[in-house]
Amino acid sequence: MLRQYELVDRVLSYDPEADEALLNRAYVFSVNAHGTQKRASGDPYFSHPIEVAGILTDLHLDDETIATAILHDTVEDTVATPEEIQRLFGDNVARMVDGVTKLSKIEAQSENERAAENLRKFLLAMSDDVRVLLVKLADRLHNMRTLHFIKSEEKRRRIARETMDIYAPLAERIGMYEFMKEMQTLAFRELEPEAYESITRRLDSFKIEGEDRIAKIASGLKLLLSRGGVEAELTGREKHPFSIWKKMSERHVSLEQLSDIMAFRAIVETEEECYRALGIIHRRWPMVPGRFKDYISTPKRNGYRSLHTSIIHAGDLRVEIQIRTRDMHARAEFGLAAHWAYKQDSVRPDTQVSWVRDLIEILEHAESPEELLEHTRMAMYQDRIFAFTPQGELIQLPKGATPIDFAYAVHSNIGDQAVGAKVNGRVVPLRTEIEQGDQVVILRSKAQQPQANWLNFAITGKARAAIRRHIRHKEREETVALGRKLYEEILQRLPTRAGASALKDALKRLKLADEASLMEAIARRKLTDAQVMEAIMPGSAEGLEHEEHPPQLHAIDIKGLTPGVAFTLSEGCRPVPGDRIVGVRRPGQPIEVHAITCSDLSQGEDEDWVDLTWGDKAEGGVARINVTLKNEPGALGTVATLIGQHKANILGLRMDNRDTTFHTNTIDVEVRNLPHLMKLLAGLRAADAVSSAERV
Repeated sequence: MLRQYELVDRVLSYDPEADEALLNRAYVFSVNAHGTQKRASGDPYFSHPIEVAGILTDLHLDDETIATAILHDTVEDTVATPEEIQRLFGDNVARMVDGVTKLSKIEAQSENERAAENLRKFLLAMSDDVRVLLVKLADRLHNMRTLHFIKSEEKRRRIARETMDIYAPLAERIGMYEFMKEMQTLAFRELEPEAYESITRRLDSFKIEGEDRIAKIASGLKLLLSRGGVEAELTGREKHPFSIWKKMSERHVSLEQLSDIMAFRAIVETEEECYRALGIIHRRWPMVPGRFKDYISTPKRNGYRSLHTSIIHAGDLRVEIQIRTRDMHARAEFGLAAHWAYKQDSVRPDTQVSWVRDLIEILEHAESPEELLEHTRMAMYQDRIFAFTPQGELIQLPKGATPIDFAYAVHSNIGDQAVGAKVNGRVVPLRTEIEQGDQVVILRSKAQQPQANWLNFAITGKARAAIRRHIRHKEREETVALGRKLYEEILQRLPTRAGASALKDALKRLKLADEASLMEAIARRKLTDAQVMEAIMPGSAEGLEHEEHPPQLHAIDIKGLTPGVAFTLSEGCRPVPGDRIVGVRRPGQPIEVHAITCSDLSQGEDEDWVDLTWGDKAEGGVARINVTLKNEPGALGTVATLIGQHKANILGLRMDNRDTTFHTNTIDVEVRNLPHLMKLLAGLRAADAVSSAERV
């Protein structure tokens, strides 16, 4: 652990004007606040924030950020208060400490909700000052370095999974590749210990055999470039274990079959020399097709700039080479932190980067924790491509993006009004996948509105959040319209005509804000008819006080609907759990749930369809079957017995046709799910008395 003077000296070594008193106060305060607390390793707890601060001094970060790192656990784990931090260390440090403070005390119903709420608060804090993210990443990196001291395997795996899913991608998104690689390696070791051991063991043996080969290739490259007039610093290494495992998984090959586990880096003085070096290398060795990337002319969204190429070296060995300047290298290794590193007379950068703004916009409109996590992981994980507007503006998108994603990336209004697109001058459907370098023109109509089926091919969090926001608004309008119809029916049941002020009085009695809230409550069955009647006209619901709602279809577990929205199961196809299902919207009516094979669905017109799935707790449904029986005594009794033996229940029976040989019966039967129904039909078909048994 760094001693007080060692930490302060580190900061002063790169920032002579740092606030030495601030750093000393923070160190002493943290040590005293944490007192005798211990970590799982047995070390004093205050060693952790000091080590986090030490990690950040390697990035040459400013004194306020270092002080924040030293203090980041004091409010969460000691008796220190936010007010005390603000009084002693100032507004900036207090705000950043609050943003980094661990969020383990949040109580939620599910892991997803807890993770989403943590992420929501973290992103909001980060939106004020990106230095919060730098401290949090250093905090997570040190926790991962000491993860093996935690005894609970479940807790270790949870922390490792969270690191792999959220923190490593966040580090990548701000260009901190060294942080990302170390986090991925440590998380990989915990999550896939056997694969980790196997790969590192074989990498160790490769190092013994291949150190000379790496050195020879590096020196050969350096000599080649020097002869071509470009002086470069050359380094070579093997790729890190998680990167290798990922390639093995994606390509379904063994480590021995991977030909590109070595990477080399050439650092030159100027941008012009980057391109000259590239030309020299390509003239000497053949390039692997499709592996050249120019991130200098078109930087990654996190600001990363470099030339990437892969060549076929001697003996058919594939070698990856990165070419960049020293400034580009600093940004590549430490990303956003390089902007915050101390530089004499420098102007501080914008504290909020564009992709953070996108995430903030998404979380402001996310309906559920699951939706927030989905959109955020999308925004952090996806590989990027570049497309262009007709004016030449470059739009960065994830690989696999469509014109809908492009439209929402330009502006939400353009996305809402999209009816088609032109890609490179050719009219294409909105579901077309955009390729690298495409020019995209969005065709618009003011009459257009976002469609539910766009969710089938929109992949960016920003686009999906905007589409879902519109769908929720539309569903509420339809729910209110349905509630208004039901309200009119309730008025007809009143003993006398309600007066003009009845609605206003009812809202007061029910403590509802407005008319729409009442109509929505009626449609969602949050209020009984008796409650509404009593609110409109006190005393009018006598005898109806114990009125109960009919069985509510909302109790059926279906995913994809806004919670509480009114829906019914189609009488035509009678879907049961296990069927692929879709919802159909009709103005002023509940959403009608159909099996995807239902003949009532209009072919090719899916603009008002809602993709649905059965929830994990979905069980029970009524299916309609046609059973043709031999016209003989006891045949119908046999069917009834078989249905009972299969633990199903007859709810309705109708005889349709009867002749001297056969008779056909339509039976409504209650089953648990689709497999249960299939077993029942198979059992019926096996009976001698049954000629056929089919689902209607």
